[in-house]
Amino acid sequence: MKLLDEFKAFALKGNVVDMAVGIIIGGAFGKIVSSLVSDIIMPPIGMLVGGMNFSNLHIVLQKAHMNEATGKMVEAVTLNYGNFIQTTIDFLIIAFSIFIAIKFMNKLRTKKEETPAPTAPPAPSKEEVLLTEIRDILKDKH
Repeated sequence: MKLLDEFKAFALKGNVVDMAVGIIIGGAFGKIVSSLVSDIIMPPIGMLVGGMNFSNLHIVLQKAHMNEATGKMVEAVTLNYGNFIQTTIDFLIIAFSIFIAIKFMNKLRTKKEETPAPTAPPAPSKEEVLLTEIRDILKDKH
């Protein structure tokens, strides 16, 4: 029973719950950004580079051939550098998108914090107080 109580206290701590919410939202946001990259940003980039699909770029290290001993086809061995380029471009676009989103959220937060609270007018200086007293005395004499 004690172990169950400890687990319950751990699982319901604010930090753990906040982290779980962040992971879930992050996963959903990741899907949105991945769709943005693959469906909206990459097609125009592919068009600009002549319709080239980076993920198809590769170097053949060994061609496909028939294994004479087993009589089975051996697949080609390739170095898929195009897939690496595509993944790197995707990462850079996703990282930049997250940077812009965080910058925008920080800007909104800063504007909210910068709104000054209404302040009382500043207290009059000693000279102003003295001049006010002199004015009042002169009024009383007339």
